[in-house]
Amino acid sequence: MDENLRMERIVDLDLAAAQIAVRLPDWEARGLLVGSVTWRDEAAPWPQPLETERARVADPDSIGIRFSSSSDDTEMEIVLYRGGWADLDVLEGPVTPDSEVVSECPQLRSAAEFGALLDSCVDRYF
Repeated sequence: MDENLRMERIVDLDLAAAQIAVRLPDWEARGLLVGSVTWRDEAAPWPQPLETERARVADPDSIGIRFSSSSDDTEMEIVLYRGGWADLDVLEGPVTPDSEVVSECPQLRSAAEFGALLDSCVDRYF
């Protein structure tokens, strides 16, 4: 890939994944169902597969995590890009035909800011 087209490295995704790992026991104690962290490799050929094993990713450009509630069908997914933003999508339960996905795209400068975003989102939606 052309070096000029590579995503800027603003957020260390390994440190961001550590932010997830330290919070996981608390989320599970709250009754949340939390999926595996997914990694996308910028060096992989298109379409880039999502991997759940960090060791399989040479040049990570994003990580993602999915949450769901066992009590009301709320689902939330956050994908953090090393370029300094996240895509947040939430479907609040109980889901009806009129339900809409809430989407946000916050800007982030560090793994610590990502941890704060995780805390805020879990508190707001669960």
